[in-house]
Amino acid sequence: MTTQNDAVHIVAPRSTSTGGITLHTAHSGDNLAAVQQLCRDYRTFLLDLPGVSVEVTSMFRPLSRFDALLDTLPTLHARPTGTILLARDTGGTAVGCGMSHPLDPNTCEIKRVFVSPSARGKRVAEQLCQALVDQAQADGFARVVLDTHTELHAAQALYLRMGFTARGPYQPIPDAVLPELLFFEKPLPSTA
Repeated sequence: MTTQNDAVHIVAPRSTSTGGITLHTAHSGDNLAAVQQLCRDYRTFLLDLPGVSVEVTSMFRPLSRFDALLDTLPTLHARPTGTILLARDTGGTAVGCGMSHPLDPNTCEIKRVFVSPSARGKRVAEQLCQALVDQAQADGFARVVLDTHTELHAAQALYLRMGFTARGPYQPIPDAVLPELLFFEKPLPSTA
């Protein structure tokens, strides 16, 4: 059962209950299991999305490698410079997730932002992304980067509204995958 003690406390005051959605850290227990399931749902969503290459998605995210990745999420996104967030609705149902980790001392990458179909249109992804950006800034990063699929138009619009700008790849990506991805970056003001 999720308790109020694991609700996210962002350095810059922000409401964590907009629209009845509460954000929680998810590094272990039921919250982590819920995030892992949402990540599996995200992979399935991508495979079912028109315009997404099943071959490319299966190559880039093969099921065996993807399941192994899910087991390592708490290590890959560990504090003090990474985090895993879970969004729950007023009934306690897990409806979205997102995570971040450092790429280098100045760059934080946001990964696996996904919102279940029942919660879309309720600004859950925006809340998750803003909390991840705020945390990256509080952790002293100079910029945040992320990628998304070319067919995820709502995600692209969200990132642009949030002040991200388009850019090229920020790390090596297999050539077969590049045509399906878009890359974004947002500079962060210094907290010093």
